[in-house]
Amino acid sequence: MRLPSPLLEGRLLRRYKRFLADVELADGRLVTAHTPNTGSMLQCAVPGHRVLVSVAGNPARKLGYTLELIEVNGNWVDTHTHRTNRVVEEGLRNGAIAELSGCRIIPESRYHDSRIDFLLERAGERALVEVKNVTLTSGAGVACFPDAVTVRGQKHLRELMRACSEGYRAVIFFLVQRGEATAFTSADAIDPEYGRLLRQAAKAGVEVLAYKTVVTPEENKVGERIPVMLES
Repeated sequence: MRLPSPLLEGRLLRRYKRFLADVELADGRLVTAHTPNTGSMLQCAVPGHRVLVSVAGNPARKLGYTLELIEVNGNWVDTHTHRTNRVVEEGLRNGAIAELSGCRIIPESRYHDSRIDFLLERAGERALVEVKNVTLTSGAGVACFPDAVTVRGQKHLRELMRACSEGYRAVIFFLVQRGEATAFTSADAIDPEYGRLLRQAAKAGVEVLAYKTVVTPEENKVGERIPVMLES
């Protein structure tokens, strides 16, 4: 999907209070940008990293800038989690995700007392797809999730296992934003319970898919699938 334009280049000074980032723009101005990411942004929110920010179209908005991309190890990383599902939905609609192509797509579908990111329907088959944004690596080119303990993410895995038991096709989809990644695994050192549940879910029939994005200052789109490594 296309990113906002124009984007202004700068250097990250600090990220604080979860949603705020101080940035020094290329012209020397110091601005505070909204940071649409509730995670730790470990490895990304590092002072000195090159960033791209957009200018808010609403003059009444409290913060006039939004942090869009951060450069990590020479690659642009999209930390804007509000965009994650839209990137995946575009990939679903244009056939970039082969395992889930040709489906009727229903975003934000109700499932019992929760909302799942996508309900897909195809020839009598119903699939529930939950999407996670991945911006962390564990080294040696292996992307991992989560970057902080996620009770909500643990709940999603339990819901997907329940869906499997009720006859749904269930998918946990990791959208990997790190361009250098060649594989994906769970971040057990950060959230061992999530890792345990992810392995349990895989054994219970939940499909675990990981796809890298192709991120430029102009767009973010679904790229190639990478292998998932889950040790038992």
